Amino acid sequence: MIPAIVVFIYLAIILYVGIFAFRRGNNTSEDFFLAGRSLGPWVFLLTVFGTNMTAFAILGSSGLAYQRGIGVYGLMASSSGLVIPLCLLFIGTKLWSVGKKHGHMTQVQYFRDRWECNGTGTVIFSLTALMMIPYIVIGIMGGGQTLEALSGGLVPYWFGGGLVALVVMSYVFFGGMRGVAWVNAFQTVMFLLFGGVAFFLIARNLGGFDKIVAEMMANPAQAPLLTRQRISPEEFFSYTFIPLSAIMFPHMAIMCMTAKSVLSFKKTVVWYPVCIMLIWLPSVFLGVIAAHQFPGLRMGESDDVLLRMLSDNTNVILAGVLGAAIMACVMATDSQIMALSTMFTTDVVSHYGGEKVSEQRRIWAGRAFAVLFTVIGYAVALMLQDIKSIFDLAIRFGFSGFASLAPIMLAALYWKRSTKWGALAATLWVATGTGFLWWLHEHSALIAPKPGQAAVPVFESLGNLFLRTPSGVTIHGYMPVMFLCLGSVLFMVAFSLMTKPPRREVIDRYFNS
Repeated sequence: MIPAIVVFIYLAIILYVGIFAFRRGNNTSEDFFLAGRSLGPWVFLLTVFGTNMTAFAILGSSGLAYQRGIGVYGLMASSSGLVIPLCLLFIGTKLWSVGKKHGHMTQVQYFRDRWECNGTGTVIFSLTALMMIPYIVIGIMGGGQTLEALSGGLVPYWFGGGLVALVVMSYVFFGGMRGVAWVNAFQTVMFLLFGGVAFFLIARNLGGFDKIVAEMMANPAQAPLLTRQRISPEEFFSYTFIPLSAIMFPHMAIMCMTAKSVLSFKKTVVWYPVCIMLIWLPSVFLGVIAAHQFPGLRMGESDDVLLRMLSDNTNVILAGVLGAAIMACVMATDSQIMALSTMFTTDVVSHYGGEKVSEQRRIWAGRAFAVLFTVIGYAVALMLQDIKSIFDLAIRFGFSGFASLAPIMLAALYWKRSTKWGALAATLWVATGTGFLWWLHEHSALIAPKPGQAAVPVFESLGNLFLRTPSGVTIHGYMPVMFLCLGSVLFMVAFSLMTKPPRREVIDRYFNS
């Protein structure tokens, strides 16, 4: 129980940090939901990076590397290190500018004003809110898995996940966005230090990684893990679309509006790739090495291999400290809960309630939604504990959908001729495509069971159009996100050109002033 107790102490510390922020606020809705648009460069960098790193980054990446090999680093980290900073530079700064100028708090609020589209805004809101749920679930699952693994099963999954949910809900409830930002900044420092320390300690205890790598190279079953043999070129290429999701995530878009000035983005764009390397490189490599230490784990079971490595190769105190660092990454789910409560309060309560909704009512509505979504996330996490891997859940039901909505944001910010009908068509395409792919994945298992390594056709009559891989269903070998993104662009352009352009007054307000 000693490692788990160390984590409990850590949870108490961040709970204090988050609630302390409550005493620094000025009791306005803008302060509660956007921290008064006052985050400086370093806090903004740490918060934005920490916001985008969940259990997916440490537990999910190491678990997938255990199954697929070292190529997982190139699959996600290399493209993310390039695409996400570019999104922040060209989209994040623009979103900050229009948000500050026109008082927007959410992306849907901006879309409604930009395209004068009440109904379309509601459709976009509904889809994005629905796709946010997996992120909250991932964080709670990660918390439950972390405490269960560190305690050797003495702390059950349901209790660990519930404790994480309660702590996060508490400081979001009291501290709002300022509490989330302070906690995220603190936690980001924690898990950035984790990688190097864990890498050094585990290497020392195992007598050096060179010996293990040599043994793996000599083992035909493990040698492919040290190459990208288990990742096809088609899958590798299509994964480059995934990082586009960053700027369409509500928590990332809302976080962009919290910056004190546009200069806050400068350090973030420069240092973001470095932060990506510091967290992903050790996580992926240790996941690969874990395949040598703990062979035979199935997809989903491998999400805790990093925790197993820590428990077996460090003393109990260090395992607890490093476990707390992992928990810091896992608990980035606070940003998603904050984003959802901001969206529901701004895009539903305030939008439809109008002037009747006072500042105090908006704040309390945000707090009520934070409680509601945490409870829902915890309930779903309990149902999924045995059947979903963290990486699989994030990619199929989170990243792919939001990446496919990115063309809508680009069109709103940079294409004057774009219309609400183009945005609606693209949104419906993403919703329909995501729903179909979910059905295909869940209900074609009897036709084509999940293979060991090589992909198999889902429908024999269609040849290799739909292929089932160990982690999902691909389209002719490519990740579905690529086709969803390209289709979103096509629908956005086609329906915008076929419909009446926005009024001149709107164009002048957003492009000529």
